[in-house]
Amino acid sequence: MKNSQIKDIRETYADKFGFNMPEVPFSKAKKGLSEDVIREISKNKGEPEWMLEYRLKAYEAFTKKPMPEWGADLSHIDFQNIYYYIKPGDVEKRTWDDVPENVKKTFDRLGVPQAEREYLAGVKAQYDSEVVYSSLMGELEEEGVIFLSTDEALKKYPEIFKEYFGKVIPNISEK
Repeated sequence: MKNSQIKDIRETYADKFGFNMPEVPFSKAKKGLSEDVIREISKNKGEPEWMLEYRLKAYEAFTKKPMPEWGADLSHIDFQNIYYYIKPGDVEKRTWDDVPENVKKTFDRLGVPQAEREYLAGVKAQYDSEVVYSSLMGELEEEGVIFLSTDEALKKYPEIFKEYFGKVIPNISEK
């Protein structure tokens, strides 16, 4: 994707949705998609070796597969001009008051606080590459419902995660 196309996307987004928040990363991986970037992301997330291997296998399949032809034309995408991991903060927040102002402003515009007030059963708010806010009603937790971000589930329930991750959509299915 050319820089002019990226600028056009940002302008279109601002026109369509009325805002465009600047990127303020806590940390981010190198730009582009490569084995080194995948290793960096996995290391930054503190993932086990099997998850890194899963990611590397997916990357290998990705590089070998042709671009899909059944949907929109994706041939103009420059995969080396994209940041695949941007972390906006250091810790997932459990109360809306603890979420940074720039993130709150984005989710206010998207209606997340309103959804929270309307007592959604569970909310996970993702900003850039990380979950920045989560809420789960106590009664669901009491019933044994596990509703976590991928990163949190991998750390808290590694056996369950490993058993089911990638079962619906395998890591080698499509580009």
